[in-house]
Amino acid sequence: MKMSYDRAEDILMIETVPEGTIDHAEHTGPFIAHFSEEGQLVLLEILDASEFLSSLIKVAVRGQDQPLIVG
Repeated sequence: MKMSYDRAEDILMIETVPEGTIDHAEHTGPFIAHFSEEGQLVLLEILDASEFLSSLIKVAVRGQDQPLIVG
């Protein structure tokens, strides 16, 4: 697994299959999931990553069973 961050675009990219070939993508909220022809997740992009990670940290630190609200 490889992670990289584009500061200019505020996108966190998580590559799950280093040699995977992307066949199609699905966009839901701040997430773009790229899949291989076999349906395996190859790359996950998190848009507005700083906002998403900030929300995730707040929920984790509070230690409460609160839903994570994603932009």
